[in-house]
Amino acid sequence: MNPVPPFEPPHIYRWDLDKTYLDTDFDSLSGLLRTALQRPADKENIPGSSELLRELRVAAAGNAQIYFISGSPRQMRGVLSEKLRLDGIHFDGFILKDNLNNLLRLRFRAIKEQVGYKLPALLGARIGAPEGSRETLFGDDAERDALVYSLYADLLARRVDVVTLRRVLDQAGVYPDSRDAIEDALGQLPRQDPVQRIIIHLDRKSPPMHFDVYGPRVVPVYNYFQAALTLFQDGRLGAGAVGRIGTALVERYAYTLPMLLRSFQDALRREIVDREAAYRLGAQAVGGGVSGDVVELFAREAAATPPLDPDAPRRVQTVPDYPALLAREQHRHQIEKARRRRISHWL
Repeated sequence: MNPVPPFEPPHIYRWDLDKTYLDTDFDSLSGLLRTALQRPADKENIPGSSELLRELRVAAAGNAQIYFISGSPRQMRGVLSEKLRLDGIHFDGFILKDNLNNLLRLRFRAIKEQVGYKLPALLGARIGAPEGSRETLFGDDAERDALVYSLYADLLARRVDVVTLRRVLDQAGVYPDSRDAIEDALGQLPRQDPVQRIIIHLDRKSPPMHFDVYGPRVVPVYNYFQAALTLFQDGRLGAGAVGRIGTALVERYAYTLPMLLRSFQDALRREIVDREAAYRLGAQAVGGGVSGDVVELFAREAAATPPLDPDAPRRVQTVPDYPALLAREQHRHQIEKARRRRISHWL
């Protein structure tokens, strides 16, 4: 009799929606109105996002869970669910912001504030997660996803104490009921360290070094080809899936092969994927149906990239100074807000 294989808990993928999955404009009133009135079929994806999500589901052979957490209002649930259905995305859960309730209660700060919304939502969702399940989180640089996701990971692992947490919540202006929800959820959760990777889509083209302070767990990517390379490195995607996502970017989203090569070179340079994984990707890609000429081109690119200095210090995962990082993000937001105001003044 063959032994029963050990049960492997599902891998959980948690996705932000706006500017991570959907190409949404919420930087202006006209953009917000246009987004609110769009039909599901009119909403545009970030290139490669739907293809990547479908590949992740297939790669896990059904042993994956996909959840969306978005700052979009709950009133858009029907439209957003239909959009995902049209894209062929099967998801396990959807968390949307109750902005109507925030308005009725005159909680204007909560409409835009992300820490007091996403952090309790993530912790509450983790309470019901299968024991031992790992997580990969997807966000963008338009808001504070890297900070919130990293704080979530370090809170679960008890690497951040309650004093530091409360300082962050004070700085963010989190309302008392959200603070209670965060501490209540933490009280129900055992110490654990499930967050394997945080992938940040650089919608605002923020410099990748901006995220170095979060450690190697956070990977900023310019496109979902780089995200696919990260997930190959993590063992979550196969070479064929990476090739199909690259092909989709070229055939459906007006990318070119030189653009993908530059993304690949950037991924090697920033250690998104190491040389060993890059060669393994090439060896497996031919068997996965990727053109041998394309594989050879990428192999030459990998060979041309200077090897890492073995004596150079390696990045290690440390606990960031979250109050200082939040202050930096708030300052950055004020600068961006002033810039947009100047632009609108001259239009």
